[in-house]
Amino acid sequence: MVDSSIKLSEEKVFKDPVHGYVHVRDKLIWDLIGTREFQRLRRVKQLGTTYLTFHGAEHSRFSHSLGVYEVVRQIIDEVFEGQPDWNEGERMLSLCAALLHDLGHGPFSHSFEKVFDLDHEHFTKKIILEDTEVNRVLRTVSPDFPQRVAEVISKTYHDKLVVSLISSQIDADRMDYLQRDAYFTGVSYGHFDMQRIMRVMRPKEDHVVFKSSGMHAVEDYIMSRYQMYWQVYFHPVTRSAEVILTKILQRVKALFRDDYPFKKEPVHFRSLFEENVTLQDYLKLDEPVILYYFHMWEEEEDLILRDLCRRFMDRHLFKYVEFDPAEQYRTLRELEELFRKAGINPEYYLAVDSSSDLPYDFYRPGEEEERLPIHLLMPNGELSELSRESSIVQAISGKRRTDHKLYYPEDILLDYSENRELKQQILSILKKF
Repeated sequence: MVDSSIKLSEEKVFKDPVHGYVHVRDKLIWDLIGTREFQRLRRVKQLGTTYLTFHGAEHSRFSHSLGVYEVVRQIIDEVFEGQPDWNEGERMLSLCAALLHDLGHGPFSHSFEKVFDLDHEHFTKKIILEDTEVNRVLRTVSPDFPQRVAEVISKTYHDKLVVSLISSQIDADRMDYLQRDAYFTGVSYGHFDMQRIMRVMRPKEDHVVFKSSGMHAVEDYIMSRYQMYWQVYFHPVTRSAEVILTKILQRVKALFRDDYPFKKEPVHFRSLFEENVTLQDYLKLDEPVILYYFHMWEEEEDLILRDLCRRFMDRHLFKYVEFDPAEQYRTLRELEELFRKAGINPEYYLAVDSSSDLPYDFYRPGEEEERLPIHLLMPNGELSELSRESSIVQAISGKRRTDHKLYYPEDILLDYSENRELKQQILSILKKF
């Protein structure tokens, strides 16, 4: 076994637009960064299709993962050091979990997962635990070290304080991606005073707490998160691109099952279609590979696949209208029937997309996806749940906001000339949404 505390002969740094520098002093961390599985994250965008809305959003899971590592490094080396509730023996475990937490993300993460019924956390664990370069590096610490790292990432590790550093309502993961995504999209919403938040963080038994003097910085963080979700992550144009991406993958899957003779055979997708994907199959998938296929499928004989791929590659996206599932379900069914009469397949050209977010929640034991609350450390030493002290947070606590959009190809409808009456009927219905 190798001593995990071994330092590099000279500190390595990555110049970073968010944190200034990412500092690497530990040989174990440097070796993990150099593995092929971690380097693969350079070829997976952090924000999927968002670059089609905010052109600067080209940053990768690689840079985000380094950022999360750096936030955790600062917390445990500069804030928690010497604190009675912090176990210094968990330092390297915390750093490795922070660095590797997104290791299993696939291309265009969430759309890809939805179509093929995959889970990136499942593949993160497989990369850490199975025969990979990452696993071999981790095993130099001890035979059970990969398992411990996987448990932290899957939130089952016994030391909940370590888990909370990368998975809680205010953690290093969110503190990095809010600022990083704001920087690369060019918006101002995601900025907050991270240095102030870190100064008031304290380790407390099984979770992180915050001195009450820093409450306003925590409020700012929560409001930044709220704004980023609705102004960036759930942007309707980005969702239009995701709808088309999803429809491409669904169409290819259907064609494959029907033995369609592809000009460009989807070799990299075969195990996904056959539902026997191995870890090595999965690791060969990245966004350049997917975009290569999309580019080639622009020349396919299948009109739907060809059109959808051209739309995605050339950014000819679907238009959208507001949609209320409770009130307009029957109207949607009527619209689907009219699309069929017009020769437009509603399975690929009419889609409802829903987004939902809960910006902050207090503890609701037993509920699905229960969230541990943020606690403030009061001057008298007692803990108080954040929404009890903050009227701003109280106003949004436990309130889930949901938004529904109906997406359709306006250009096809406007160009449709076979039945003028049918065309006007469809456009008239869409105007009512």
